[in-house]
Amino acid sequence: MDATSPALRLFVLHHAGGSHVPYRRWPELLPEQWEVHLLDAPGRGRLGDLPPFDNAVRLADFFLRRMEPDLQSPFAFFGHSMGALVAYEMTLQLASKGRTLPVWLGLSARGAPRPGGEERQHHQLPDAELQAHLELLGGTPDEVFDDPGLWALYDPLIRGDMRLVETWRPRPETPALPVAMSVFGGSDDTSVPPRRLAGWEQHTERFLGLQILDGGHFYFQDDPGPLLARIRKDVAEATAPAAAAAS
Repeated sequence: MDATSPALRLFVLHHAGGSHVPYRRWPELLPEQWEVHLLDAPGRGRLGDLPPFDNAVRLADFFLRRMEPDLQSPFAFFGHSMGALVAYEMTLQLASKGRTLPVWLGLSARGAPRPGGEERQHHQLPDAELQAHLELLGGTPDEVFDDPGLWALYDPLIRGDMRLVETWRPRPETPALPVAMSVFGGSDDTSVPPRRLAGWEQHTERFLGLQILDGGHFYFQDDPGPLLARIRKDVAEATAPAAAAAS
């Protein structure tokens, strides 16, 4: 690694119906030696002019193609909710092609893969039931529910993202990843309880632990400090063997 390369490139993947905006303070709160990339899925944020994907495999491939020039230095993925699934799928695709893997994978508020996929198909719910589910999760501004015009704008995007998550299926006999993995969740998140998060341990050869933080599905929204402190700690632990070998 030359003097101009960052110590780490961290790619942050957002939740369903979201964009990079809730994570916009993260670069200034993480080590200055890191290069933090806040990704937007097509159809929102900085990629609002592109058609959205409703398939996790295709979205993961889209991101990997765009990120190709930045996957030469040490890099890591962190994904929240939908973003966690896409980060995992991206890592699977890199592994299947024999490509360089992330030095660390952080997965937040997304249950471990189920062979049959998700039990509930929220993307098929009537408007009132879907809105009630979203209100329970938090993270969606109240005005989206209160303004029929705004709801009509966001509804297709939210349903498409949920379809992406709820129709994804794990490949049979997928081996555990040779990647350091950390898993995070909120203590009051009724949609993704700790038992669903703990199942990720069997999908990695190096599990750095499950950290349950105070709050609901968006436990870091008001104060990302505790989560970011743990990310710094776990990345340091994940990269310590590599650093020792290099020296």
